[in-house]
Amino acid sequence: MNEKKQLISRRTVLASAGAVAAATLADGHASPGHAAAEMLGPSNPTHFRFKLGEFEVTTILDGAIQVPTVNKIFGQDQKAEDVAALMGANHLPGDKMEIGFTPVVVNTGKEVVLFDSGNGAARRPKAGNLLVALKQAGYSPEEIDAVVITHFHPDHIGGLMEDGKPAFPNARYVAGETEFNFWTAADQAEGRVGKLANTNVKPLAPKMTFVKPEQEASPGITAIDAFGHTPGHMGYHIESGKNRLILMADACNHYVASMQRPDWHVKFDMDKAAAAAARKKLLDMAAADKIPVAGYHMPFPAVGFVERRDIGYRWTPVSYQFNL
Repeated sequence: MNEKKQLISRRTVLASAGAVAAATLADGHASPGHAAAEMLGPSNPTHFRFKLGEFEVTTILDGAIQVPTVNKIFGQDQKAEDVAALMGANHLPGDKMEIGFTPVVVNTGKEVVLFDSGNGAARRPKAGNLLVALKQAGYSPEEIDAVVITHFHPDHIGGLMEDGKPAFPNARYVAGETEFNFWTAADQAEGRVGKLANTNVKPLAPKMTFVKPEQEASPGITAIDAFGHTPGHMGYHIESGKNRLILMADACNHYVASMQRPDWHVKFDMDKAAAAAARKKLLDMAAADKIPVAGYHMPFPAVGFVERRDIGYRWTPVSYQFNL
């Protein structure tokens, strides 16, 4: 076949294919193989599990809320444009943000220990989904042996009760004595947190152990003084063999604003100066010893590493470190 005939043949084939496609479109019948799929909407994982020595750690997503501000919460003592500039430099909008809530489960082999209980019913459906996510992660509420409460803000104690009954019926409870005494005192009874503490925490007191910094909540799980966010706020040092994890709870609440500018004031910190000092103490510990960190409000899976950077720190999310 000569070159001219080949060219004509190719043109004929292409023209025929085009004619068939045009006829199909004109007839209004697209091939089933190319039909548009239905939009499914955003999707997020609900749990992340890894080994820590002989322990097994699972972070559980209670949910997240979207907030139409940044500087009214983070960087309260800064100019709005400076807060927005820091957000923009980190590829985040300067006028809105998302706040996630991530309780942690530690299976020590002897106990299943839950840190904090999420928001509970008050923030559903966006948050308050711990019980559902817990089941998706393979745990039932009845399997929780101990619940450790880092502090008494509603997003940490809201899920302790479900329909007026303990959500974790077989659990013992661990809380800081300073935190318990502050929020259950008579002068706090009419406030939002005080009311919830009296409803959700105080009834559990007969099954509660009170700890102070440097005391164990369970073997391998030791309380750390992180007062400031609330009067008795505590983090925890988790250790199995040579493997360590710092659970910093709300000592650092935004992976950019509180991490890169640890001295900036945060709305929810009751004692701003003490909270900043506690924040830097925990972050220094994590950075110096390269200890992985779990943070309640860090982006899910809420586990990562901290390094010193400029006047603050930088957050690096976990990737495959725990798989090796």
